[in-house]
Amino acid sequence: MGLPNASQKVQDFLSQFDLNLEVKEFPASTRTAQDAAEAVGCAIGQIVKSLIFRSADKPLLFLVSGDNRLDVNKVSRDLGISLKKANAQFVRDKSGYAIGCVPPVAHDEKMEVFIDRDLLSFDEIWAAAGTPHAVFRLKSADLQRITAGRVINVK
Repeated sequence: MGLPNASQKVQDFLSQFDLNLEVKEFPASTRTAQDAAEAVGCAIGQIVKSLIFRSADKPLLFLVSGDNRLDVNKVSRDLGISLKKANAQFVRDKSGYAIGCVPPVAHDEKMEVFIDRDLLSFDEIWAAAGTPHAVFRLKSADLQRITAGRVINVK
C-alpha cells in the first residue's frame, strides 16, 4: 500500500535532493507539534511547525521550532512587511494542504520561506508531510537547502 496522494507529492519532491528523505506514516496523529513529537519520540523543539501568513494576497511560510511562538509584531518589523494570519481556506488554496498537515516543501504556489534559527540547534528535525499522520525526518542543516528559506529570529 502506497502513501496517500498528498504525502506522495511531498515524497516525490524530496526525492530530487538525493538526501534519502523518506515520508513515514504513523497510526497516531502528527497534526500538532506535541502529537508529532510523541509519535516520533523526539523533543517538541525538533518538530517543524509550518505556519502560513499573508502579506496582502501573498503567502509567506514560516518554519518554526515546535516549542517556539512566532512573534508576529517583531517579525513584521524585522522584515518590513505587514503579516496577517492566514485562514484555513487561504492556507489550503496556496499550499494545497490543510492546516496541521502543511509540509515545508511541495506547495501548489511558490512562497517565500523563513526558517526559525532555533531549528538549526538540533541535528535532526521532523516536518509534516501532507496528511495528519505523515512526517519526514531530515538534518536541520538540509532544511535551508530543500526550501531555499532564509534563517531569521522568530521570537
